[in-house]
Amino acid sequence: MRGLPKFNDPNLLIGAEHFSDAGVYRVAEHLAIVQTVDFFPPLVDDPFVYGQIAATNSLSDVYAMGAQPKTALNIVGFPDDQLDLGILNEILQGGAERVIAAGAVIVGGHTVRDVEIKYGLSVTGLVDPDHMLTNERAKPGDVLVLTKALGTGFVTTAFKAGRCPDDVLAAACDSMTQLNAIGCSAALAVGVNSMTDITGFGLAGHANEMAQASGVTIALELSRLPILPGAHELARQGNQTRASATNRRFVEPVTRIEGQPDKTRLEFVFDAQTSGGLLISVAADRAEELVAKARAGGAATACVIGSVTAKQDASLMIVS
Repeated sequence: MRGLPKFNDPNLLIGAEHFSDAGVYRVAEHLAIVQTVDFFPPLVDDPFVYGQIAATNSLSDVYAMGAQPKTALNIVGFPDDQLDLGILNEILQGGAERVIAAGAVIVGGHTVRDVEIKYGLSVTGLVDPDHMLTNERAKPGDVLVLTKALGTGFVTTAFKAGRCPDDVLAAACDSMTQLNAIGCSAALAVGVNSMTDITGFGLAGHANEMAQASGVTIALELSRLPILPGAHELARQGNQTRASATNRRFVEPVTRIEGQPDKTRLEFVFDAQTSGGLLISVAADRAEELVAKARAGGAATACVIGSVTAKQDASLMIVS
């Protein structure tokens, strides 16, 4: 972003210079639009499920701001000179199914010929600026709740290499297609301080962003992390994504590891997630209610995974 112009519009509440999940622009006193875009190549062979995962992932950034998605535009790269257009139709059907489930509408999109399939959405949501959530307001004394299990990077990497059992992949797909509307609704009902979603930078990367944006230190407890069924064995076998190593290198300078953590379990902190859950910073006396509401909504693995302290010498602490 260096060298790009700065935008000083007073109605630009959240811009590209922030650590936030989406941009926010005020259009009226109590109304702002939330905008985000995301797309990526297939992670699974089933075109419909791939479309569902990509759409769910794109919608997630709007939910992470405490907003409700309203419209979406399809973004497509497709080798129509090599593959049947019926495959693209299935991808778009999968995406549309998740957009409809979110209560939003697809208003169009854009397609280009590409050597590799790519799909995602540009999503616009609505939020009252007075009730908007960001990753900048975590407070000392808060506890951290994660609404989805970790391990999608290990699972999809193993699948691409032909080393992933069918039931393990199915469980991961169920997680990746679950809308973060569940966690967002629970957070808004309880009243929380800060929120972000866990995607490509992994739990450590996004927790570090929250810590730095909020001026606090975040402590993650390895023993509490929810892990997808079968993912621990795949991690033990070495099915790391390339992004995992990048995530580790990025956060190591601001991370302190306490105790002697299990090496395999530690890798889940850095594992790059696709369509992961929400990381929510909430007052300690509201955490149990938040977890209960998220689980009641269908986020069965939602749980407390750490806490927030005043700023220390490290932004991120990992406790074994």
